Amino acid sequence: MAEIFLFTPKRFGDNRGWFEETYNARRELNAGISDVFVQDNLSFSATKYTIRGIHFQLPPNEQAKLVRCSRGRLIDYVIDLRKGSPTYGNHLSVELSREGGQQIYIPIGFGHAFVTLEDGTEISYKVSDYYAAAADGGIRWDCPDIGIEWPIGSAAPTISAKDQALPLLKDFESPFQYDGDPLRLRIID
Repeated sequence: MAEIFLFTPKRFGDNRGWFEETYNARRELNAGISDVFVQDNLSFSATKYTIRGIHFQLPPNEQAKLVRCSRGRLIDYVIDLRKGSPTYGNHLSVELSREGGQQIYIPIGFGHAFVTLEDGTEISYKVSDYYAAAADGGIRWDCPDIGIEWPIGSAAPTISAKDQALPLLKDFESPFQYDGDPLRLRIID
């Protein structure tokens, strides 16, 4: 399955604030997400316009991700890296925020990146396999073949030296195979 899912868990509020289930295996399975998530990650970015990515893990430790913004606001990007896909190298983006509560599911075979739109932004995500340093992969954030138009204006983004040194898409031999489903976003109510 190669669909990218965007959904908003229900919030239950009163005069104290609100409550929501950030993960419910039954709900996700009913939406079509059958991955078993084995690790939770939290990433904090101190400054606005921090760019992280484009990241993924290579086989045999590839990961599906279930991503949400737990504080602040960001634009999340999903990039098709499946060899033979008619949407190979294409991307889609969604804005995630704590206030909005949306979550995005990213299956195996897709790269992941984001840019923060506020200082002090946190992104939390579940992954379907454990982190393995030997399987760490990535494509450079400013790859012209992917063509992400980062919403930063003339500001200089904060980017790690590691992300600056990642290869371009043209220099990447993808181990991910196209499954017949082009890149598309499905919104779940």
